[in-house]
Amino acid sequence: MAPPFGFGSSTDTKVREDERTIPTDEGDHERFSHYVEKDKLTEAMVMGTPVVALCGKVWVPSRAPEKFPVCPDCKDAWEKFKDDSGDDK
Repeated sequence: MAPPFGFGSSTDTKVREDERTIPTDEGDHERFSHYVEKDKLTEAMVMGTPVVALCGKVWVPSRAPEKFPVCPDCKDAWEKFKDDSGDDK
């Protein structure tokens, strides 16, 4: 007799890495400070994990962002987000 549905069946447990979490050396992330969720940034600084900025850049943060100008793409994305949420400028 075959086991009931769900028992004895296999499950695909292959781990698939999200392409957005693979840091690259492409782009301008070395020249700009980027906007990232605060909790994600804190975790990344402690754990050394990559983060995804509003502009889509992926990197492992390791420097003081106040020393660099803000990424214009991140700034535009943040302004659009604020406008869409109804916040006044």
